[in-house]
Amino acid sequence: MKINIHIATQQLELLDDAGKLLRRYSISTAANGAGEVCGSYCTPRGKHVIRAKIGAGQPENTVFVRRRPTGEIYTPELGAQFPERDWILTRILWLSGCEPGFNRMGENDTMRRYIYIHGTPDSVQLGAPGSHGCIRMRNADLIELFDLVPAGTVVEIIA
Repeated sequence: MKINIHIATQQLELLDDAGKLLRRYSISTAANGAGEVCGSYCTPRGKHVIRAKIGAGQPENTVFVRRRPTGEIYTPELGAQFPERDWILTRILWLSGCEPGFNRMGENDTMRRYIYIHGTPDSVQLGAPGSHGCIRMRNADLIELFDLVPAGTVVEIIA
């Protein structure tokens, strides 16, 4: 399997080994656009792999901080209580760059930038850029994708 993320159309595609489209999801990439530099809050381009899958078996809307569940379940009331938080919910697919000097190692290291495919509150708009660099998905879509792909799956992020 392979995942293609299209920044221009704000879509994530899951393909089988023959390249046949299995699923297509609406997503949100970085409000700052595409870019690889640490601190840019951009979505990194190029070839990646899913380094780790985090959150299997957790309830939908589980809140994660530093890749660990906090014990909180996101609600609109919790969101109103902490309006500045960048909510990472439900599951995490942690990406690692595969292209040294472009999205791996040094100031351009996707993994060290903590770039994830993760869930987001239902109130967050998808289909338009808005994240801080990660790829946001609807929680139900993320659970489906999480269950379909193994760690090591190739992820190509295309501007």
